[in-house]
Amino acid sequence: MQQVAAATPAARDRFVDVVRLSSLLVVIGGHGFMLLVDISPDRWRFGNVLAGSERLQLLTWLFQVMPLFFFAGVAASMFSDADRDGAGWLFRRVQRLYRPVFYYVAAWLVTLAIAAHYLSDQAYNNVAGVGIQLTWFLGAYMLVLLGVPAMRQIRTPRALWTTVAVMVAVVAFVDQVRIAGGPELVGYVNFAAWYVAGVLGVGYAHRLVPRTTALAVALGAIATNTVLVAFGPYELSLVTVPGQELSNMTPPSLVLCGHMLFLCGMAIWAAPAINRFAANARVWWFVAIGNRGAMTLYLWHLLALIIIFAVSHALGHDRVASTQPGFWWLVAIQLVALYAFTCVLFWLLQPLENTPIPWWDAKTAPLTPRRQLVAWAGLAAIVLTNLMSAKEGLKGPGLVWVPLFIVSLLVTRAIMPTIPAEHDKPRTPRSTTNPARTTR
Repeated sequence: MQQVAAATPAARDRFVDVVRLSSLLVVIGGHGFMLLVDISPDRWRFGNVLAGSERLQLLTWLFQVMPLFFFAGVAASMFSDADRDGAGWLFRRVQRLYRPVFYYVAAWLVTLAIAAHYLSDQAYNNVAGVGIQLTWFLGAYMLVLLGVPAMRQIRTPRALWTTVAVMVAVVAFVDQVRIAGGPELVGYVNFAAWYVAGVLGVGYAHRLVPRTTALAVALGAIATNTVLVAFGPYELSLVTVPGQELSNMTPPSLVLCGHMLFLCGMAIWAAPAINRFAANARVWWFVAIGNRGAMTLYLWHLLALIIIFAVSHALGHDRVASTQPGFWWLVAIQLVALYAFTCVLFWLLQPLENTPIPWWDAKTAPLTPRRQLVAWAGLAAIVLTNLMSAKEGLKGPGLVWVPLFIVSLLVTRAIMPTIPAEHDKPRTPRSTTNPARTTR
């Protein structure tokens, strides 16, 4: 623990790392809490415990914390070289973020190949539909990172709040189109709502949002959301549940924008206290290790949960409805098992996330202006095919979108010029007599 603390630069803003990891841990718990599954010899049917319960849906106002990951990710990006080599910078992020996705998709393909021999067609399609659903987050996160070079130009509070206001206004307008029965496709413009969290991350990194302002914005946002839900057409739940007429999540709504303002405002207000908390060596060891395998934690927890459901079914304990006897005890036991099993998978698989793949991770060279344009097109293709693959799963149209997703990753990789390995080795100093001379 002391070694990790000693290796951390004194100037590191540990708040960003705490926010990033804690948001993922809450998401894991949320999935473990919400998911229902009805298992029989010929089907696996998934449900949501929040459906039909306003009391439980209100909990999403506390546990829908995914915007904080976007906030923290963009805040961390403000200290990068995105200005000088935008597409190259973003592809280096793609290399790091998507490295574990190759293993994850391969594991699901193997799992489904085995499951096809034991499950009915209906059960197989239900499982295949949720297999890579979690990767929607990477597509949405990449969509936000596409805007980092532009967001870095926000340098004043006026520019920041003007940008936020414009984004919120666009989301509100699109919501009106959705409510009026407009084309479903128009609603996907609201994926730009995730930029609200990203812009607030810029505000934190550039110190454009005083703590008092952040608190006022947060309280104003939650008050506005209360009015919108109580007297407007918006749903209470901040995650998608069956029976919703206007989802707040897919695509994002004005209420989710308000929730982003609330979460990010409260995070900025609490930042000094969080930094003091993270200064503890034990806490920081946990945070630092977790962040090294953040994508491993996120990607594999759903497979862990499905395995737990299968074992529970074999033991005669299905989680079908909240009205069944002992339901909440079963949820509590399965949540403990989920975190424990996910930790085991993290320990086993985290090295894969941090071990470069030679054909994927070779260092890229700076791009020429023309190559930048081609690379941006490739990155946009990754975002689109990622989101569509997550939406369709490993069945039906997904059997087209998933290969297109992998191809878009590989083609974009081929676009990027590489630095030969021999040119990327540290140079030996010509003289060791000068203590100021160091290796590159």
